[in-house]
Amino acid sequence: MQLAYTILYVQDVPATLDFYQKAFGFEQKMLHESGDYGELETGQTTLSFSSLSLMEELGKKPSSPQKNHPSFEIAFTTDNVPKAFDHALKSGAQPVQEPAEMPWGQTTAYVSDLNGFLVEICTPIKI
Repeated sequence: MQLAYTILYVQDVPATLDFYQKAFGFEQKMLHESGDYGELETGQTTLSFSSLSLMEELGKKPSSPQKNHPSFEIAFTTDNVPKAFDHALKSGAQPVQEPAEMPWGQTTAYVSDLNGFLVEICTPIKI
């Protein structure tokens, strides 16, 4: 079995796809004509977004993320964390934690996306 995709529930799918394209350089894989579902090309796993309203129509009771109380994070790897962090901020991300080297040798930084999801920008972990 393989992880195929992750779906985050958001208010505005097209705006979210646009943000991730600008802030992190991902390409749009698809956007349903309704605007309620879209996907980004991120490598082997697809990052997807569904509207809160669609989930409610389907009988789900989704909640929005809480910036000050994240329950998970999305992590993107890069060789240049400071540059990616600055680019994300210029594209509308909100700073959470400046780039810093961790005791295990990885450089990490954190931003909040336009929906309040926590996004880690980090170097790959060396094994």
